[in-house]
Amino acid sequence: MATALISPTKTHIKPGKLLINGEWVETGKTFDTINPATGEVLTQVAEASAADVDRAAAAARAAFDKTGKGAWRSMPASERGRLLWKLADLVEKNIEELAELETLDNGKPIFESRYVDMPMVIDVFRYYAGWATKIHGETVNTFENAFTYTLREPVGVVGAIVAWNFPLLLASWKLGPALACGNTVVLKPAEQTPLTALRLGELAAEAGFPAGVLNIITGGPETGKALVAHPGVDKVAFTGSTVVGKEIMRSAADTLKRVTLELGGKSPNIVFADSDIDSAVKGAINGIFYGKGEVCCAGSRLFVESKVQDEFLGKLVERTKKLQPGDPLDPKTRLGAIVSQQQMKQILGYIETGKTEGAQLISGGKRATVGKGNGFFVEPTIFGGVKNHMTIAREEIFGPVLAALAFDDVDQVAELANQNPYGLAAAIWTKDIKRAHALSRRLKAGTVWINTYGLMDAALPFGGYKQSGFGRELGAQALESYTEVKTVWLAL
Repeated sequence: MATALISPTKTHIKPGKLLINGEWVETGKTFDTINPATGEVLTQVAEASAADVDRAAAAARAAFDKTGKGAWRSMPASERGRLLWKLADLVEKNIEELAELETLDNGKPIFESRYVDMPMVIDVFRYYAGWATKIHGETVNTFENAFTYTLREPVGVVGAIVAWNFPLLLASWKLGPALACGNTVVLKPAEQTPLTALRLGELAAEAGFPAGVLNIITGGPETGKALVAHPGVDKVAFTGSTVVGKEIMRSAADTLKRVTLELGGKSPNIVFADSDIDSAVKGAINGIFYGKGEVCCAGSRLFVESKVQDEFLGKLVERTKKLQPGDPLDPKTRLGAIVSQQQMKQILGYIETGKTEGAQLISGGKRATVGKGNGFFVEPTIFGGVKNHMTIAREEIFGPVLAALAFDDVDQVAELANQNPYGLAAAIWTKDIKRAHALSRRLKAGTVWINTYGLMDAALPFGGYKQSGFGRELGAQALESYTEVKTVWLAL
């Protein structure tokens, strides 16, 4: 059903510049950032060249090496924590603007941007603000004639590269621990969604972050490659596709820089016959259609116990038909626009592949028309009769496409769930808590939800097994990726 698009009324969108050493810098080349709900250009953004990347890395290095007044790593930890808390306050103060920017640039519903993403950005910065004063080493009893201890020190210059599905949230996952530990950062947002990162740069300056501590460069793959390869960058933290993650590993090997990767997923969402069916149906819908399915941990493989499969899929299709793509700026919309035309075409291509390979299309499957029809919308799509070897069950589609499979017992579903190169997340729906815990141990996934889907907290680590990457974001575990441990011996 076509609906009129609402014109933005609050946000002034400026052309994007680079933030290098506390100054906003123009470049000779720009690119468009597009509103995926309309296909229209929002503004032009500076494209960083290799020389710009070099200047940003040099600024971050100078800020890291600086001593005396304004030095970042030797600044009292409580002051770093205060600045991170101040940044969280400013995000909260400007939450409406940031949420609307995120929705305009990404196409996600304003409900998600305003009431899910931005509140967690605030939580993440406050969580790591608290950690700033709690990063320390240990004394260790060794020989009687020696005093030995460890220091936990910042790694140095961090190159942070984030994906377009949760632009500001993913940036906070890297900036929070990196800055709390005393590192300096060069942040590269995805070229499709740079606007909230640039606004965050303005807020960081307003909060009082010293020049060079946070640098923001915008651009496409070549900009990212230059950042990864730069010898002045000590660590790369990346969220994105597994294909690009592998390229980053190869490039980072030349300088032996540290790498953490949060990559793709094809998460199994497992429903047993004894579960609360209605709750599981809601969980399945949330698991795949939240964020338009452009979620690395989306529950894109739905395993339903055979004895309740017909009942479950019937209820699932009935509820899904009520979920219609709509104007992302409408507070009632729950399914927004796909981030780009390229991504929309890729999703539609997977749908055709699913039909060709013999899966049964039981709901959706087409491009949706919203407003004038120039936006990038896809109907919520469900396939039944899927086999684990099919393309739509193996590969990450990154869109609102669900592959439903049947299983008969715990052993079978454990094997099927693990028969995939990814291992980011999984979910189990059952009233048998013993079975849930036992199966959780068998699933090769970094997160397992039981009788829910998608819950996250700044204090809990998130990351993957297998080709979903390595390292952990969030929680105390993330701090390990942004620090070095030094051992000191003193002979007595």
